[in-house]
Amino acid sequence: MTEVKVETMAELVLILDRLRSAHNTGNIFRIAEALGAMVAPCGYTPCPPHPKLEKTAMGTDKTVQWMHFETSAEAVDYFHEKGFTVLAAEPGGSEAWEMDYPARLAVIFGNEALGVSPEALKKVDGIVSLAMHGGKASINVGNAAAAITYAIDAKRRNKLKM
Repeated sequence: MTEVKVETMAELVLILDRLRSAHNTGNIFRIAEALGAMVAPCGYTPCPPHPKLEKTAMGTDKTVQWMHFETSAEAVDYFHEKGFTVLAAEPGGSEAWEMDYPARLAVIFGNEALGVSPEALKKVDGIVSLAMHGGKASINVGNAAAAITYAIDAKRRNKLKM
């Protein structure tokens, strides 16, 4: 895909750092479509056109803005240059429902086994987390993306009502 013009770029970007599953990626495309967000697959994360992604994305791979980056660190630099705040979804940060969010926001969701790359983590503006009360402290990346992005949406909507 060609570069998205900053004037028409979505104000929420979901950066996907080395996700292996085309099914998870397709699911996140659907989340992005529901929230009017953009997707930035990085590294070996499946990108359109991809048959498994297409099946799970249910057509949103053709309607959602997306740009591929070689690394998530490269994506962080790019979105910083475009005026975005960049957060990483990782354990140990501020809980998603407790944070306030800027108008232009990118969130990195990392590989389920490896997390967000150390190179990208060094460049982010903060960490957003979900509460983990179980012993495993693990959640599917698509589920985490849904929970965090809907927390962002709810916080933004409530802020507008004040």
